[in-house]
Amino acid sequence: MKPSAANAARKSVAEDAQQVLRAIELIELGARMQVLESELALPRERMIRLYHELKGKAPPRGLLPSSADWYMTWLANIHSSLFYNAYLFLREDAGEPHIDALTKGYRLYVEHCQTTGAEVLLDLTRAWTLVRFFGADIVQMAPCSRCNGKFVAYQYDLCKGMVCGACCPPPRAGKTIKPSAARAAESESAHAA
Repeated sequence: MKPSAANAARKSVAEDAQQVLRAIELIELGARMQVLESELALPRERMIRLYHELKGKAPPRGLLPSSADWYMTWLANIHSSLFYNAYLFLREDAGEPHIDALTKGYRLYVEHCQTTGAEVLLDLTRAWTLVRFFGADIVQMAPCSRCNGKFVAYQYDLCKGMVCGACCPPPRAGKTIKPSAARAAESESAHAA
């Protein structure tokens, strides 16, 4: 075997191992098969086997999110903006490749939610879709006129003087109906008294 052929074989094995490690990380973060197929150069059958091995079940089927409207509701917009700002920092300032910026940015987003006690609204597939929407010029980052933070907005929205959902939440924001178990316990204690 010639030295150059041996180096090429070693390189392909190393690249294959890197692809497998990335697939494992994406699957553990909840990536759907469409994300894996789009981001990795592994055969579909191999990714399905990896998914089975890690999750103990077949990958979920169904369509991916296809509308930017979800990212524009007030709470989803805050979560999406938090993730995308982390992704952008990792991509542009830290020089991370796209796939690493995606996974690390998503991990930072999840850690932030866990630290603050907030619900994780954005799953990895939605985060990946958001990055693709930016790449297709469907959405943009727009500055808030109050806090100067940058938030997800439609590409062709007039954003001058925009106020974000964090600075000006809707009137009923955070006022959800109590879960039925809590209501039942409350009514039992009221009847007991």
